[in-house]
Amino acid sequence: MVKKNSILLKNGHIIIPAAIVSQWLDKDSFVNMVYYPERKQLLVAAKSKTFFEKLHQTKWMVLKDKNLLGDKTLYVREILIDNDLDDSDRSLNFEIKATGIVTIDL
Repeated sequence: MVKKNSILLKNGHIIIPAAIVSQWLDKDSFVNMVYYPERKQLLVAAKSKTFFEKLHQTKWMVLKDKNLLGDKTLYVREILIDNDLDDSDRSLNFEIKATGIVTIDL
């Protein structure tokens, strides 16, 4: 059973529910992200968090609308393939830090 406020991996996309988007990103639709293979963690922050870009070698992406409810998607298939990660559809562990950075376990 999937919890209502869980981040999901589905078809190579991370699906972020509207409740998490509003808590984490507010109105920002661009994000910076970096994947650390040794931790198997994806770090994601709003593009407006310029400190994040200075601390990490990031790649920016657009969060796409999944539906009218405000859920968003982030394409990560390339990361999954490049790092030989499990690409099966599932719920992902995540944590929203006070700094606005989200860590997602892949």
